[in-house]
Amino acid sequence: MLHKNRLFTPGPTPLLPAAQTAMASYTAHHRTADFKALFQRVLGDMKDFVGTKNDVLVLACSGTGVMEASISNLTSPGDTVVVLTAGKFGERWTGLAKAFGCNVVVVEAPYGQTFSLDQVRARIDGKVRAVFVQATESSTGARHDIEGIAKVVRAQGDEALLVVDAITGLGTTHLDVDGWGVDFIIGGSQKALMMPPGLGYCAVSERAWKRMEKTTSPRYYFDLRKERKSAAKGETAYTPATSLFAALGAALEFVRGMGKGDLAKGREELVNNAELCAAMTRAGAKALGLNLFASSPAAALTAICAPEGVDSSKMVKDFRESFDAVVANGQGEMKGQLFRIAHIGYYDYLDTIGILAALEHVLARVTEKPVEYGAAVRAAQEVYARTQSEKRQLVSA
Repeated sequence: MLHKNRLFTPGPTPLLPAAQTAMASYTAHHRTADFKALFQRVLGDMKDFVGTKNDVLVLACSGTGVMEASISNLTSPGDTVVVLTAGKFGERWTGLAKAFGCNVVVVEAPYGQTFSLDQVRARIDGKVRAVFVQATESSTGARHDIEGIAKVVRAQGDEALLVVDAITGLGTTHLDVDGWGVDFIIGGSQKALMMPPGLGYCAVSERAWKRMEKTTSPRYYFDLRKERKSAAKGETAYTPATSLFAALGAALEFVRGMGKGDLAKGREELVNNAELCAAMTRAGAKALGLNLFASSPAAALTAICAPEGVDSSKMVKDFRESFDAVVANGQGEMKGQLFRIAHIGYYDYLDTIGILAALEHVLARVTEKPVEYGAAVRAAQEVYARTQSEKRQLVSA
C-alpha cells in the first residue's frame, strides 16, 4: 500500500505548499530594499495575526528562545515571579526563571488539569513582577483560562506583567491580547503558521517596554530593545532567516485568503477550523470508548489516554508503520500513557476523518478486541454536520 507521510504532531505541523515554494525560491539579501519591503509587510501583518496593536517582533530562533527573551528582558535577578504550571512546558518556565536568578513561586496543577483562579489569586501580590503561563499546555492537551488569569493579574495593577506562551495557542485559540491586558505573548513558526521551525515571535505591551529599561538581567542577542529599534527602520538587529520570512509572508497571505481579504477574519477562521477539528476528534475518540487526558481540552491538540494495559508507544509505532502517520507520544512521565493528535494550521476535515479511521485500525490491533469500524468517523461526521447546520441557521437569521 502506498504511504504518504503526514504529521499529526503539535509541532512541526503540516507545511503550507505556498510557504514551501516561497521559502525555496527566495534569495534576496537581508540588507536590500526587497527584503526590507517583505520584512515591514510581515511585521504589519503579524499584528493582525496575533490580534494586537502592540509591537510585534520576529526573531530567528525557536519559541523557547523567545520564552528566554521574556525572562531576560522583563526580570532582574532576585525578582519574585509566579509560574503557573500543569505540564512539561510550564516546567520550562520554572527552569528559565531560575536560570536568570528569579525567586520562583510555583502554582501547580496535576498533568492534564488546570489551576483555579483562586489558586492564582492567592499567590499574586504587589511583590510579584511577572506571571508566566501557557495558553495551551501541549504536553497534556489542556487549555488554560487566559482571560480569567489576566483579570486576576490586572487587578493587581501594572506591577505584575502577564507573559503567555501561546506557541500552540495562537491560531488555534481565541485570544484578546490587548483587551485582556496580556503584556507579552509568544508564538512559533512551526505551529498555526504552517511553516518549518526557525522563527519565534512576540507581541510586547507598553508596560513591558517600560519594564525593560529598568531590568538588569544579561542579554545580548535577545535584547528586544535592539530589535525594536532596528524594526522601526525596516531591519533586523542581526542576520534574519530570510527564506523563512518569505514563507511567513506566504502563510499570512493564505490566512488573509481565509478571511476573503481580511487577515483578522482569516485568523478567526483558522481558529474556528482548529476548534471544529478538535471537537470532531474528541467525539471520535469517545465513540471508541477512549478517555481524554485533559479536563479542559485545547483546540490545538487532543491528548487521548491509551486503553488499559496498552503502552501508547505501541500505538504511536503502529500509526507510523501502518499509515506513515506521525502522532505524538506522551512526554516524560506520561510516555506510554497517552498519545496526542494535533489539529493545527494546515489541517482540515479530511485530515481529521483520516486519522480517526486509522485510529480504529490501530486500536483493533493493539487491543486485539473487536472495534466497530466507522464509529469514530461517524461521530466526527455528526459533529461536522451539526456545526454546518448551525452556521446555515445563523446566516439565514
